[in-house]
Amino acid sequence: MPLYLYEVVNDDGTGGEQFEVIQRMADAPLVAHPETGQPCRRVFGAPNAPRTWTDSQGKAATSDKNLERLGFTQYVKGDSGRYEKKFGKGPDLIKKPPKNG
Repeated sequence: MPLYLYEVVNDDGTGGEQFEVIQRMADAPLVAHPETGQPCRRVFGAPNAPRTWTDSQGKAATSDKNLERLGFTQYVKGDSGRYEKKFGKGPDLIKKPPKNG
């Protein structure tokens, strides 16, 4: 359900205290403050729209420095087929177990 912004209408017609109300879109706008009964009107507020995600933001979020800061461990496969720890906690080397049979 959307969050609507309202303001109390003062005696001179200017806007007063602002408050928020969660309502269904099908509900009629409030004409009185739900607690005080003062006249009110719905007002427009700044939209809370997400920003677009850029490639540079994605690279920064998954950078080695940021992943290490967040506590992740990264392993990189070396020439010998073994995984060597690049940063983080855990063993320094991971090697594939031999196949049985």
